[in-house]
Amino acid sequence: MDTVIFEIGLALALISIVGLISAKLRFSVIPFYILVGMAVGPHAPHFGILDLRFIESSEFIEFMGRLGVLFLLFYLGLEFSVSRLIKSGKSILVGGIFYVALNFVSGLLLGWMMDLPLKETLVVAGIMTSSSTAIVAKVLVDLKRTANPETEIIMGMIMFDDLFIAVHMSILSGLVLSGATSVTGVLMTSLSALLFILFFLIAGRYIIKYVDRLFDIKSTELFLILVFTALFLVAGFSETLHVAEAIGALLVGLVLADSKHVKRIEHLVLPFRDFFGAMFFFGFGLTIDPMSLGGAVWITIVAVILTLVANIFAGMMGGRSAGISKRASFNIGFTLASRGEFSIIMANIGKAGGLDPVVQSFAVLYVLILAVLGPLLTKESKTIYSFVEKAAGMFSKRKQESDRAG
Repeated sequence: MDTVIFEIGLALALISIVGLISAKLRFSVIPFYILVGMAVGPHAPHFGILDLRFIESSEFIEFMGRLGVLFLLFYLGLEFSVSRLIKSGKSILVGGIFYVALNFVSGLLLGWMMDLPLKETLVVAGIMTSSSTAIVAKVLVDLKRTANPETEIIMGMIMFDDLFIAVHMSILSGLVLSGATSVTGVLMTSLSALLFILFFLIAGRYIIKYVDRLFDIKSTELFLILVFTALFLVAGFSETLHVAEAIGALLVGLVLADSKHVKRIEHLVLPFRDFFGAMFFFGFGLTIDPMSLGGAVWITIVAVILTLVANIFAGMMGGRSAGISKRASFNIGFTLASRGEFSIIMANIGKAGGLDPVVQSFAVLYVLILAVLGPLLTKESKTIYSFVEKAAGMFSKRKQESDRAG
């Protein structure tokens, strides 16, 4: 019996329940979506038509999750503009380089601590470098921080990170899946991705007036179809150039942010962002089997600590380059701490290549912890920074008193 529609309804019921709970607790809904997905899925019980395994609907839920990522990043791009992003170029470059370098080196260090072979170590390094664009976008919107001075730096650092991850994934695919090590192929992939992003950002400033004319129509139906056409064509084309489809969606949003129709676009896209975004996080939870997480607990805790330290330092460097406050720079590191979709993709490459299963267990537990911890730390970043600042002041005062006494 075809139960796809019923299963989707059941999924939405679960999402609604945890959504109401999170609203009551006044906490980010993202971890709740993930955890309820974990609680059900292929390992869950089933009672006749009440099947919590979501077997028949799994592919459809996965597809809706992909749409959720696109709408989340597209909406985030609408909150900014190409001109604002270009003005922040220096701070994005500085912060992006520090962010990628520190997290990648942390991954290499962890691989060495785990005594893993080279391929497994490179997979672990990629997992630890891949910030979740979807979770970061959702958190920024939920906490109403899209207008904060540090947010455009965060957005730019995500783009920098995803460009690096696109290159890293192409290298891993060659090493792990086919054994190919073509330097020319890797360089061409990197160059095409970089040129595509730069071209889109620059060209967007000149084509927006023509886009405005095209979108100057009264029909809501046709207007929305035109917006979706641009979104899906660019996001889909991005994939052919080894640029994540989510980044393609972000680029479309950045261009349309300069449009005179931007408020109308935001109003119409908002319900799609919320609905499909919820399905993404629920679907991500469905892929996690709680029984497979043993054997990687302690090394995951070490990885989480390394990630938080690296992110805070990278955020401070990016914020310092942009001339923003230390507290705002602190926000950057915590906001980028979440891990999600790209880390899982990286782990799946290792699984497909027959690498050590401990990498898969580590990836799932690492992503789950930071998917929950990241939004929480971001929400409480102001309180944490005040505590750290106060503790540092007390330590400095005691040191001065000790020096005078000596």
